[in-house]
Amino acid sequence: MSFKPLSSLRRGFGVFWRAVDSTRRGVLNVLFLVIVVFLLIAMFGGGGVKPIAKQTALVLEIKGNLVEQHSGNVREALMANAGAGEVRRSVQLRDVLTVLDRAAKDPQISSVLLLLDEMDGAGLAMLNEVGLAIDRVKASGKPVIAWGSSFDQRQYSIASHATQVYLHPMGAVMIEGFGRYRNYYRDALDKVGVTVNLMKVGTYKSFAEPYIGNGPSPEAAEADAFLYKALWAGYTADVEKNRKLPAGWIAKSIENLPALMEEAGGDTGKLALSSKLVDGLKTRDEVRALMIARGARDDEGTSFRQVAFGEYLMRTTPDLMGEAVGVIVAAGEISDGNAPAGSIGGLSTANLIRKAREDKQIKAVVLRVDSPGGSAFGSELIRRELELTRAAGKPVVVSMGSVAASGGYWISMASDEVVADRATITGSIGVFAILPTAEKVVDKLGIHTAGVTTTWLADAYNPMRPLDPRFAQLIQSSINHIYSDFTTKAAAARKTTQPKIDEVGQGRVWTGVQAKERGLVDTIGSYTDALKSAAKRAKLADGYRVAYVEREVSAFERVLTSVFGVSAAHAVNIEVKLGLMPTGVPSSAVAEVSKELGWLSDMAKDRKPFTAVTHCMCTAP
Repeated sequence: MSFKPLSSLRRGFGVFWRAVDSTRRGVLNVLFLVIVVFLLIAMFGGGGVKPIAKQTALVLEIKGNLVEQHSGNVREALMANAGAGEVRRSVQLRDVLTVLDRAAKDPQISSVLLLLDEMDGAGLAMLNEVGLAIDRVKASGKPVIAWGSSFDQRQYSIASHATQVYLHPMGAVMIEGFGRYRNYYRDALDKVGVTVNLMKVGTYKSFAEPYIGNGPSPEAAEADAFLYKALWAGYTADVEKNRKLPAGWIAKSIENLPALMEEAGGDTGKLALSSKLVDGLKTRDEVRALMIARGARDDEGTSFRQVAFGEYLMRTTPDLMGEAVGVIVAAGEISDGNAPAGSIGGLSTANLIRKAREDKQIKAVVLRVDSPGGSAFGSELIRRELELTRAAGKPVVVSMGSVAASGGYWISMASDEVVADRATITGSIGVFAILPTAEKVVDKLGIHTAGVTTTWLADAYNPMRPLDPRFAQLIQSSINHIYSDFTTKAAAARKTTQPKIDEVGQGRVWTGVQAKERGLVDTIGSYTDALKSAAKRAKLADGYRVAYVEREVSAFERVLTSVFGVSAAHAVNIEVKLGLMPTGVPSSAVAEVSKELGWLSDMAKDRKPFTAVTHCMCTAP
């Protein structure tokens, strides 16, 4: 019998590989079992969960962005961690409201301490929702203390609702105002030879202006000024009411800021105190001593008796049975097909609505919208599913968050009631399509494109060639039709005429209050108001449950989320090399330019033959 070394080596390697694979699976299985056992002990161990003692303070520390819904999934977050990527933390608005409302009724909770240093961002409507929840805690007779090393404008919006606000002696309260400057790329795109072809309906539809001009159109500037002034008036009025300051106090303080700063000797903490924005200047240990004096010491005697936000949330077990109001969160930009949590897919979100409609325990639906829009087709898929839900006898109430504009407004039209926050940015009823071409670029590079087609339409949109005017005419006709469809559906939903919708449409954005004055929404109220309205319309008794209808997650993802508290949203580290960008430009500016020019590049991909876009390019200030 001959010896075959290669065959023996192959068999030996196979045995070795199977052993390695079995070991890997065994280790992972053991790890998974350990996690499951840990979870079971934590959930059902009984004695393992120490009851909350009397005079316990809830420490509500918001770390990361305040969002309507976590983005992505657990696997993506873990992969980002494994690749040393940055994981962007996020906190769901619903969780903050749940914790505050439970604390208001919990006899063991005597006070709430707000720590907002690490709250990175939130829309105005979300800030208002948290403020209302804090007011409910105060109405129950429990003090709310806010402390910060510094407060930015968003953080202070929440802090101003507290019974008392304290600031670190070296801190500052930065209330700056609303408004923003956009980047405009017309000259830059001309330099590199990119032509932007825009077809739109809507005098105020300003989404694509950065690509076709070097500044805002007069109409866009007018609309932005009208919007920001209204939002700023609402913000300052709220702060002045919460802090018991005279009307106009904030505007006057900002106008006289250089002189006031001089009087304070350049001391920002002293300035905040003299401006009556805070009640005192305290270090963190001094706040701890204050909480001990007002509550009780912990078991170690070193701090006050407290329960953290995350721990208190885990003690809140949602009801799984009984009649319910089903909530579908529509947060993010709208695409046609399936999209992960934190964004909106026409198919995936429509499937969630259908799931709620077919659930016999769900008697009404609340669509929570926080979206600047996106695909018109994806928006219509969602609107139609809501229409079918109403036809099936289940009431539908839309709760508008910080932004519900353009496509975000489109998906809000098939409802029994639209509830908007006073600071919601909504409207932007308009449609556009944008097709970039690079024929001048290829000319500069000496690239030539030629070929044979059976009709002029076969290669009508080729990014390497000038846009055929006949094709542009086809697209404009389609955009006109979609705008007519948008305004006709809006007129039917708002029980008015298409011309009247056109008057307040044309791509113009409004605040919630302005939208109500123009008949675009029904009610100015909160998310809680929307839930109550849906329950009332469905004739649900008190004690109904709220069921969030979301995509099914695997058991593995549920375990990881419960154990590690992984936020599925993660930031992508972007490195951009643009010939347009000089060295020394701040990385944040480069990232913004990269995102905006990247969006323009994406518009040239996967045309069908083009996409009708209902997007307002608006964000909450």
